[in-house]
Amino acid sequence: MARTGSTRRTFVAGTAAAGAVAALGVEAPAASATPGTPTAGGQSVAVLGGGVAGLTAAHELAERGFRVTLFERRALGGKARSMDVPDSAKGGRKPLPAEHGFRFIPGIYHNLPDTMRRIPFPGNRHGVWDNLVAPKEMMFARTGQEDLRLPMPGAGTPQPLTLDDIRRALTGVLGTFQRLPAREVAYFVDRLAVFVTSCQERRDSQWESTPWWTFTRAAQMSYDYQRILAVGVTRNIVATKAEEASTRTVGSLLEAFLFNALGRGADGPLDRILNAPTNEAWIDPWVTQLRSLGVEFKVGWTVREVTYGGGKVTGVQVEDADGGVQTVTADHYVSALPVEHARPTWSAAMRAADPQLARCDQLRTDWMTGIQFYLTERPDIVHGHVDCIDSQWSLTAIAQAEHWPQHAFAADYGDGTVVDCLSVDISEWDKPGILYGRTAKQCTREEVAREVWAQLKTALNDTGKTVLSDSKLHSWFLDPGVSGIGTPNPRNEDELLIHPTGTFHNRPSAATKIPNFYLAGDYVAVPIDLATMEGANTSGRLAANALLDRVGSSAPRCTVTPLYSAPELDFLKSSDRLRHRLGLPNVFDVG
Repeated sequence: MARTGSTRRTFVAGTAAAGAVAALGVEAPAASATPGTPTAGGQSVAVLGGGVAGLTAAHELAERGFRVTLFERRALGGKARSMDVPDSAKGGRKPLPAEHGFRFIPGIYHNLPDTMRRIPFPGNRHGVWDNLVAPKEMMFARTGQEDLRLPMPGAGTPQPLTLDDIRRALTGVLGTFQRLPAREVAYFVDRLAVFVTSCQERRDSQWESTPWWTFTRAAQMSYDYQRILAVGVTRNIVATKAEEASTRTVGSLLEAFLFNALGRGADGPLDRILNAPTNEAWIDPWVTQLRSLGVEFKVGWTVREVTYGGGKVTGVQVEDADGGVQTVTADHYVSALPVEHARPTWSAAMRAADPQLARCDQLRTDWMTGIQFYLTERPDIVHGHVDCIDSQWSLTAIAQAEHWPQHAFAADYGDGTVVDCLSVDISEWDKPGILYGRTAKQCTREEVAREVWAQLKTALNDTGKTVLSDSKLHSWFLDPGVSGIGTPNPRNEDELLIHPTGTFHNRPSAATKIPNFYLAGDYVAVPIDLATMEGANTSGRLAANALLDRVGSSAPRCTVTPLYSAPELDFLKSSDRLRHRLGLPNVFDVG
């Protein structure tokens, strides 16, 4: 495919980036102690759903002496799991590894890493947590322009966090984007200054009702500003549209990453991934541990309805692995299904008993789905994540083999000719592509693969340097949760909660008004306002705590660590709280 625009070279971030980034880093805190196991009187718990939220709830409750049975319709791990490519194994090797989308476990997470430390793994002092590795760099790939490679900060000394320090750090990093006008960089830094000094009340009201696009004044800015600072951080990271995304959600995420980069309040480096396919490095050891704690798994069992009567849940109608329908009962029930699958199981009576269940009907989900390309030669690509910010389908990707040092890819997986897996997330499914002029939902699976491959080549192939070529492509695998694309009725079994304005006020708590019913999932209100594995893990902990509180258990409560808040900014936030109550704007919000 012919390229458009000027000849590109790769721009490696230089002195400006080094000054803002080289000193950035974090120190990992000591591992948390595993809770004790006080008796729970043998009370039984049915956990509905085997994703991160359900596995977390099962973990915490089993450690505290409850008898836990977990029901999962498809595969343990949910959207976090890896899976085998069917019929891809040859010569005694394992099947090629695939996934819903590449795993990203940044240092801003606290609760999920604590769980990972408590999952034993052979040879690892800190369990599964030791399977996290930090990519060396990331890249913003531009079409017809210079690419920008940024070194990723490792562990280091915490940096000062006065407002001036924050401004200087942001200006230094954004200044490496050569095509961003200086005035636009300054304006964006000013907007972040407004957010980080805003009190929680202003965030929950004014910024929750303001789209990120409006907050950043993106419509009046350059194309590069829109693609990098408005669209890039929302569509590719938060998986929602900048025109709709809540400033509260996007701003909270950027604030957390900023503090992480400056070495404050984080579990580890800014960017971390697993050193092997997810099930090998995390999910399978977790399931093994839960079995040792007495958790019983019912995989292939689909929850159809939560039955309700007499002011409490009386059972759950499930379709078992053989297709038979039966009712299962327990003392307590934790619904850990994704919100789009949980809602159909709640009756009108349950919604009447707890109005927050009814408000969940207003939560929205969207498509963010992975596709893997298996290559016969390793691509000469950045040593970490690449963000194709000009791609029509908002593609992000990572070449995985170099981050899996315990595996000789060709020797361990597939037919012996595949040496790498380029794992790609497709974040935009409703805009036309470059090959067929159709949206991803309107394309067949084969057309989606060809379209994504074409967009990747357009983003990554320099003049005179071919990073990706058709001759290196062995095969591809698109998430099986996607079906019916290319027909009038496309379906996705694994949608992702998105965060348009007002979403925060419709997210439920883990404790419901139904005395034996609890919620877990990344849609539950948790300290991290984002649909993430961290949010799912945190919700499982909150559901366990709510259950412990309700039964009056003496067992220790699960630790729930919020996102870091910089004490240096407390005075400015306190002043803003007074201004907000008086109906005044943030002092730095000068328009």
